[in-house]
Amino acid sequence: MTLANGRHYLAIPGPSVMPDRVLQAMHRAAPNIYTGQLPDMVATIVPDLKAVAKTKHNVAMYICNGHGVWEAALVNTFSRGDRVLVLGTGRFGTGWGDMAQKLGIETQVVNFGDDTDVDLPTVASVLADDPDHLIKGILVTQVDTSTSVKNDVLGLREVLDAADHPALLLCDNIASLGCDEFHMDDWGVDVMIAASQKGLMTPPGMAFVYFNDRADAARETADLVTPYWDWRGRIEPDYFYEYFLGTAPTHHLYGLRTALDMIVHEEGVEAVWNRHKVLAEAIWAALEVWGQAGPVRANITEHEKRSHAVTLVNFGPGNGLKLREWMEKSYGVTLGIPLDNVDTPEDYLRIGHMGHVSAQMVLGVLAGLQAGMTALQIPHGPTGLEAAMKVIAEAA
Repeated sequence: MTLANGRHYLAIPGPSVMPDRVLQAMHRAAPNIYTGQLPDMVATIVPDLKAVAKTKHNVAMYICNGHGVWEAALVNTFSRGDRVLVLGTGRFGTGWGDMAQKLGIETQVVNFGDDTDVDLPTVASVLADDPDHLIKGILVTQVDTSTSVKNDVLGLREVLDAADHPALLLCDNIASLGCDEFHMDDWGVDVMIAASQKGLMTPPGMAFVYFNDRADAARETADLVTPYWDWRGRIEPDYFYEYFLGTAPTHHLYGLRTALDMIVHEEGVEAVWNRHKVLAEAIWAALEVWGQAGPVRANITEHEKRSHAVTLVNFGPGNGLKLREWMEKSYGVTLGIPLDNVDTPEDYLRIGHMGHVSAQMVLGVLAGLQAGMTALQIPHGPTGLEAAMKVIAEAA
């Protein structure tokens, strides 16, 4: 006998839960890809994508995953032999740097480890040691899903400005766009990348590169750019097919239009940020109480440095694997596996709380974890769920 039968909940850090409305919008016959409803609709998507990122600048749409726009961002801004500063706070920060290196870009990597954020004074010191401005760009993740750390993007811009350094600031927001607060223009980000499958609540397969005029000026001399990844033709195309350099991702676009309606026009971007903040704080409240009488601890210690989209948790020796298996087989919830940047993966699991998530969904996951720890005899403070409920009650 299992209690997992019924509607399963995928609580991993992406792909996130798809709203029924998004899936229903995609369930249709193939549209005309040359004129009519589809081209007219896509023209409305672009300004709403900009609204989510708080930018008045450009956004180019691609048919790819996040790794695709890693490459698109790099080839439009750099040339072979250019140097970029890679700020590592997990697998994805260093992974973007690995891609840059394979493209012929010189990488200067500063790895801050897997349980802390970027140290701004260290970055300031690196920039001070670059009087000839050989560093052409800085690569950083706002949120690294492998560690659940959130970096201070505005602080990085302030460090660059204080150093009077012209390097471009490139930010990976694949895990955080539509979940954690972000202001591309006000925070001085030159290039930002995102994808459809997390905070934007749309199936994997589309990704986006946002860029300002400084970044587009770098495109003039970038010798890595190729016809497909070139962002120039995608932002103000003369013909609809130029948005995607060929056939559009038709059904993704219908789903994305509905998701943006929900985010921008119904709930509102600021309210979406606040919902994610409260739900994250409810999870953290439970973890702190559980950890008072057991081995449970969030990977990132300081609240302000934690993502509002994903939380990496150490449940003690072997307990992460046991809990993930129990939750899936006995409770009907799939939690995220740890990635290869942690030394003891069997101790960890990742809770995804991004996109189309509500209080009852998060409390359901926490109730399952508390039940699982009881069933598996994992020591824990017994009132973690109550602590989470208090956060929800006070916010509501």
